[in-house]
Amino acid sequence: MLLTPSKPATASPLEQIKALGHDLRFEMVSILAQRECCVCELEAYLGLTQSKVSYHLALLRDVGLVSSQQRGKNVFYRLEKDALYVLGGRLLETLLQPRPDIKLTNQIELIC
Repeated sequence: MLLTPSKPATASPLEQIKALGHDLRFEMVSILAQRECCVCELEAYLGLTQSKVSYHLALLRDVGLVSSQQRGKNVFYRLEKDALYVLGGRLLETLLQPRPDIKLTNQIELIC
């Protein structure tokens, strides 16, 4: 059984958020948060073709949010929950870091 690992080091928080920003991929992540599934299970649940499901799962795998494992003829996907925790931390770290390059004026002095 070959496990195809996620690649969290190569994907930026923005790339991961973009991947999660698609309704279908967000739904897939929600399903995989419950348990691992094979592509055919996701096809049946979502009412989509195998190629469409596989395409979206590959995007999630490429940004490190899911991993896959070949078992016979089926490919099973699992959510990389640690990647979501890391994403949350990286997102907060990125958004909350000081930005000396942004000069904001005192709101009292604003005319608008």
